[in-house]
Amino acid sequence: MSAPLSASHLVWTRRIAQLLVGLALYGLALALMLRAGIGVAPWDVLAQGITRQTGLPFGLVVNIVGAAVLLLWIPIRQRPGVGTIANVLLIGPSAQLGLAFIPQQTAPVFQVLVFTSGLVVLAIATGLYIGARFGPGPRDGLMTGVHKRTGWPIWIVRTGIELSVLVVGFLLGGQVGIGTLAFALLVGPMVNITLPLLRVPGGPAPVVEPATASDSRDHSQALPDRLERERANRKMVRSPGSATDWALR
Repeated sequence: MSAPLSASHLVWTRRIAQLLVGLALYGLALALMLRAGIGVAPWDVLAQGITRQTGLPFGLVVNIVGAAVLLLWIPIRQRPGVGTIANVLLIGPSAQLGLAFIPQQTAPVFQVLVFTSGLVVLAIATGLYIGARFGPGPRDGLMTGVHKRTGWPIWIVRTGIELSVLVVGFLLGGQVGIGTLAFALLVGPMVNITLPLLRVPGGPAPVVEPATASDSRDHSQALPDRLERERANRKMVRSPGSATDWALR
């Protein structure tokens, strides 16, 4: 008879499953918000603009942009993780598959419903793949890398990057609308709920200033969880009473 799976094997299985399911759902969320037709997140405005100028499929452009951002990690000396590479490779195809099956919405009621559905799916997806703890996505790695190299506050770096890609995307023909504003205002609080619920236990809790939570695709540095931080900051020491008893200090 085969030995039962150890706790560590179960944790690894969960982490891998969360990473893959989360990235697949994230692509689906992008497709839903794109088909809603009322505006998308800044990086997706850029991808949409490039698509309109080149005729390349949106999903492929998402992959290309992710890879280009990853190349920018070289001068700022950032190192990608498994989750970083998976982010670049999997979100684009998932988004393209979703676009193939989700029709474009034109009625205002359905536009709002589809966009809202996409935002909810995105928050869940973000909690899943970031909670898997396999490394930052390319955009968050760029943000934190620039922050480390320059010493500029994270919120300034994030705002500067996202405003830049938003303007370029808009000039290229990407759609900026009420959905873009809704994304910026709501995604941070929503992921702040899903991330603690879906985070796989172990390792230090991810922390980022709340003001930087405007593009959840890369919330790997992510959103505050006070209880997790308190646990991570405590040290485990053996109690003098027994070799198997533990005390927290």
